[in-house]
Amino acid sequence: MVTSLETRGLEPVRPSPVAGLAVVQRRVPDARATLVCVHGGLDRGASFARLARRMTHLNVVTYDRRGYQASRPLEPLGLAYHVNDLLEVARWAAESGPVAVFGHSYGGVVALGAAASEPSLLCLVDVYEAPLPWVLARHGERPPLGDDPRREAELFFRRVVSDATWEHLSEAERESRRLDGRALVEDLTALRHGPPFAPLVDVAALRVPVHYVHGDQRLATYYRALGARLTSLNPTIATDELVGVGHGAHLSAPDQLARLLQQHVEVTCASR
Repeated sequence: MVTSLETRGLEPVRPSPVAGLAVVQRRVPDARATLVCVHGGLDRGASFARLARRMTHLNVVTYDRRGYQASRPLEPLGLAYHVNDLLEVARWAAESGPVAVFGHSYGGVVALGAAASEPSLLCLVDVYEAPLPWVLARHGERPPLGDDPRREAELFFRRVVSDATWEHLSEAERESRRLDGRALVEDLTALRHGPPFAPLVDVAALRVPVHYVHGDQRLATYYRALGARLTSLNPTIATDELVGVGHGAHLSAPDQLARLLQQHVEVTCASR
């Protein structure tokens, strides 16, 4: 059976490096490294398909995080488990050469956790607009989380993407998003009320090269301040701003993002 992932140019990895985790890949001839992509809240591995198709010199591996989409049956949820999953996928990818990680939004938190846990495994970590409230709090009220994960998934999608896009989704796609609500609420709760992330993601102690990337649209002022704060805590952390790009850079600006990521990997991972 042809899956939606396969029709987007991403082929399933079987057996998976983590039992029950839906992992896919796109391989290119003479790849210089492998880029492992980690999605954010209420997203899925397939959303990196546009980005993967533009990677001319890199293999791309991505997956549905536990609790989401084809990895929905996996639990328990939580940052430590997401970090362990990423480390297992990266170890498998490292059999083919150097491994870099790109984490989008909450996926960036996971990526930084992996870099802190096993720095020798990764040659580079790029994160895009990762929420790091323990580094710099974001001012302004956030809507309280209710007790219905399905409803929270819809509200989150409407808030982060748009009401219009939600209304244009098929009922099957809306239901798919609602079913990811439990994992989404776990992500959001961890960021708001969970234990401090510092022991797991101590940015000052990171020894892997890191680029904190953000757009110049919504919350750009906060992301610029966060980038400056990261650099002050760890001068090896670089920052990059994409012009005319919003939060969903991998979907709305895959060409621009792909050029930046390939440049980072070629400069940093070439000696590995």
